[in-house]
Amino acid sequence: MSTISFANRIATVEEYYFSTKLAEVKKLDTPEKPIINLGIGSPDLAPAPEVVEALQKSSALANNHGYQSYKGIPAFRNAIASFYKDRYNVQLHADNEILPLVGSKEGIMHIAMAFVNEGDEILIPDPGYPTYAAVAKLTGGKIKTYDLTEENNWQIDVKALAKSDLAKVKIMWINTPHMPTGTTIPKSTMQSLVQLAKQHQFLLVNDNPYSFILNEQPTSLLSIDGATDVCLELNSLSKSHNMAGWRLGWVAGKKEFIDAILKVKSNMDSGMFLPLQEAAVQALQLTSKWHDEVNKIYQIRKTKAETLLKKLGCNIQQPQAGLFVWGKVPDAVKDVVEWIDDILYNTHVFITPGFVFGKNGERYVRVSLCASEQKFDEAQHRIEAMLISKNEKVKA
Repeated sequence: MSTISFANRIATVEEYYFSTKLAEVKKLDTPEKPIINLGIGSPDLAPAPEVVEALQKSSALANNHGYQSYKGIPAFRNAIASFYKDRYNVQLHADNEILPLVGSKEGIMHIAMAFVNEGDEILIPDPGYPTYAAVAKLTGGKIKTYDLTEENNWQIDVKALAKSDLAKVKIMWINTPHMPTGTTIPKSTMQSLVQLAKQHQFLLVNDNPYSFILNEQPTSLLSIDGATDVCLELNSLSKSHNMAGWRLGWVAGKKEFIDAILKVKSNMDSGMFLPLQEAAVQALQLTSKWHDEVNKIYQIRKTKAETLLKKLGCNIQQPQAGLFVWGKVPDAVKDVVEWIDDILYNTHVFITPGFVFGKNGERYVRVSLCASEQKFDEAQHRIEAMLISKNEKVKA
């Protein structure tokens, strides 16, 4: 009997944590005690009504269902360019410095495939988004982590980075507001990183989906002087406009970089659904007032998330921006994963263990703000009941 072997590249990666864990969580869900999922950052709030209306109107037109340009429609690229000018004070050429994507997550792979050769090093934050590491492995790159720690307020230690061997680095990933810690990178740090990238000739990429969520100063890496020479930026409508399932994102940067990524992308998909692109144009025209209203809701939820974590004895370092709350687990907890599962199986409340994001996250947990106030209240009620029950058992 013959055996079909798998590609060596997939031996180096695991199935995405949430892909497997959420299947386990789903099995616990019951009508009597439904699961309260505080783990994943999938916005539960609706997109703006005019965005949904634009999608409906465009979808009703018979001629709008064919293949589209790999570069997206001009109206979408123009809307992104206007958005960057209005919100970040960044001037982009819509024709050749913007490439729409089927969600920005695919851009991580496209960028790596366009720039990384076997053995090139990729700098990724620890803790950080797990996809950076997975894509590095899948494209033959070598992972080189840079540490983010609570002692340094989760900031990038540029001086330490500059003293390390960067000769083989091809890409450095940054993310602000940072997921999972909620830290924002100061412009002075961005300036230093741009200079470091120029000095060592590596690509600096900012993954920027959270900049309008509970963040007073939305910033683009491309606003830094000289950034266009060595930088790219990913962005999307997933978190900022409550459109995660719509899969609408983009990468921005100089023409030569965009052209290289397009060579990969044009062989991977056949363009984006036209009605989605036309709805995205509408979304990008929303004023800051719309984001202000959404952030009022997130601020209430954030307070409740912090209260919940404090009930569990977690310490929360401030300030934090973005869609999550990051907390340090009490020293008395010996095994964080067991502790998380104990909470899950006793209360049907799921929160994310920090080990998912790297070794520096092993003593931390992350709570998503993508749940209603009522669900946060119910989660707190269940957790309080669990803690009371455990205390009574100890006393007995």
